[in-house]
Formats: sequence, structure tokens, C-alpha cells
Amino acid sequence: MNRRHFLLASALMLALPAQAQTAWDSTLEAAKGQTVYWHAWGGDPKINDFIAWVGEQAQARHGVSIEHVKLASTADAVARVLGERDAGITTGGAVDLIWINGENFAAMKDQGLLFGPFAEQLPNWPLMDVAGKPAVVTDFTLPTEGFESPWAMAQFVFEYDSTRLPEPPRSLAALKDWIIANPGRFSYPQPPDYLGTTFLKQVAYGTLADPSVMQQPLDEATYDATVAPMWAWLDEVTPALWRAGKAYPQNEPALGQLLADAEVDVGFALNPGRASAEIAAGNLADTVRTFTLEGGTIGNASFVAIPFNAAHQAGAQVVANLLLDPEIQARAQDPNILGFQTVLDLSSLADTDRARFDALELGVATLSPADLGPALLEPHGSWMVRIGQDWIARYGVAQ
Repeated sequence: MNRRHFLLASALMLALPAQAQTAWDSTLEAAKGQTVYWHAWGGDPKINDFIAWVGEQAQARHGVSIEHVKLASTADAVARVLGERDAGITTGGAVDLIWINGENFAAMKDQGLLFGPFAEQLPNWPLMDVAGKPAVVTDFTLPTEGFESPWAMAQFVFEYDSTRLPEPPRSLAALKDWIIANPGRFSYPQPPDYLGTTFLKQVAYGTLADPSVMQQPLDEATYDATVAPMWAWLDEVTPALWRAGKAYPQNEPALGQLLADAEVDVGFALNPGRASAEIAAGNLADTVRTFTLEGGTIGNASFVAIPFNAAHQAGAQVVANLLLDPEIQARAQDPNILGFQTVLDLSSLADTDRARFDALELGVATLSPADLGPALLEPHGSWMVRIGQDWIARYGVAQ
């Protein structure tokens, strides 16, 4: 640990009650020498590189190593923990930390598969912007109650090349008309991919008579009638999609590649800084810009959670706390790295740490917080489980 990190850690520890400081000292001591097996999506090289860098920081500051277990789907890690529980493995589990949110968090919490609560005891928790970013303590309508710790904010944005589309459609109705008028120039990842599912949520918000019903668990008695307008919208646009809706990109990078290759004119992401990061990396034309829809777009936080039987619970807590370090958060927000939005309350930071964020050039394609517009709440997880299943039955294709 260098002098700056020592001083910062010392200041945070002095702010903790004596009992909490002693507990955290014990956690740090127990974590030394541990390897944290962080099960996280492995589909984006930039994210993979960032996790590797966090691992270097964890080793240098705390003697903790990170092994990134790359996932195609978070559900794979959940299934492994569930399988261990069913096999009677209550300690020494293979999964130490999971990048998680939504229905996967709800399922693990409901079945008692999570360690905690731990998040609000982390030394860096006081830096969190709970008031300004309520999604850091509410995951798809479910209070987190300290069983997962946020590390990035996200909001759904559309991406387009301004040379091919000078004025993008800014409402769901306008998007439908544009797709039909420009066949083959739009697509979305096939659910259950998280980004494809998020697009379905956005369609639901724009078509349901009362989208607020999605904040409560799905009601089977009224479900079909409630979602009928969403299916009607999708039925109209599907024949005009890329490859006539007979094929879909598999994930966010695949959709981004279609935009980069000019096979589609509009893409989207849950990271408002993704386009700027891709421009900075030379993967997208510097004429690509982002926009959101009138009335707002889906927003949420990314979290990490620790399984109940994790072999290295101390090390996992150290990594969760490290992800909230201002230096780590500022690096994640740098469009040359990831372009993620911070979960921190910048007004709570020391001047030197606030300066890290003030110095960031967010990039030519990144909307300001004011221009992003409202962040719509994630629906209750039960809606997207059912909608995802029904989508596959109606439109799904073999990949």
C-alpha cells in the first residue's frame, strides 16, 4: 500500500466507530493471501481488463488476489451456488463474489444463498450517493438490505451514427415508425440476454397503459391483457428488423459491432459512456452519438454479492469495498476505460478525489446527466422472467 492509500484508509478508519474499525481490521487481516473468485460477465474485453486492474490494486493494497471467472450468464454462478447448497456444501464454496442484480439477486436472497448483510458496514459506504441514486439500495424493486454492494450506475441509451441518421427517433412510437420505414436497420440482442431484456422493458414502459403495475409482482389474472400492447408493438416491427427478425445479435458487443459495421443505424447500451469509450478505442466512428427517449429510459445499478458459503468471504468484502474507492470509481468512469457512471456522492469526496472526476473528459458521445433524462425504475423481476419466456416462444430463433 503506498502512502496516499495508507492515508486515505487511515482517514476512513478514523471515521468509523471503534467497534466497526476493529471488525474491519479483522477482515483485512483474514483477507491477506486470499484469492477471490469473482464470477462476472466476461463478454467485454474492456471490462475484463478493468477487473484485472482491480485485481492488481487489491494485491498491492491488501494482499488479496482476484481470479476473474468469466461468465456468459450470471445465472450460471447462481446455479453453481444453488447446486452446492443442495449438495450440503455450506462452507468452502467455489464462488466468492458475483456481479449480480435483478432476478438473480432476488432468487438468491429469497433462497437464503447470500452472505450478509455486509454492504453498509464497508468503510467506503459513507461515500455512497443513496439520496441521489436510490437504485444503489433498491434492485429491481427489491430492497438490497446490505446483501449486495453497488459499484456502477447504468442507464439505457440509444446509439446512432449522426452521418447516417441526422435526427434520431426520440419516442417509442417514432422508433416504431422509423424501423418500419427503414427495414433491416435495427435489431436487439435475443433474450434472455440482459440487454435484449432491457429493450423489452423499455418497450413495455412505452406501450403499457399503466407501466407502474410493473413495480408489483406479476398478476397472472391480468398479465395477458396488460402486456398485449407490447406484443402488438413487437409484432409490427419484427418483420422489419435486421435479417427480418430471423436472427438476432447475441449480446451487447455483437450489437455494437453491427453499429460499427454499419449493418444497423441504431444500437443501444446500458452504459451511457459506452459509445465514447468505443470511439476512444477506435472501434466506433467519431460521428456516433447517443440519445434517450422522451419520458426517460431504464436505469439501474450494478452490484456485487457474496454467496453464503463463499470460501473467501473476507477477501470478497475487501474487493467490494475497493470497488467503492474514489480512484477505482473515477477510473471506471473514464471513457477511455469503461465510461461507467459512479455510485458515489461527489460532494462527499475529499478535494483530491473530487478532482479526479472533474478532470474526466466524458467523451463526445456521452450525454450530460441533465440530458440523460429520468431514469425509469426497473420492473419487479417476475415480469421479465415471464416476458422473457413468452418472447422466446413467440420470436426466439436458434443461434
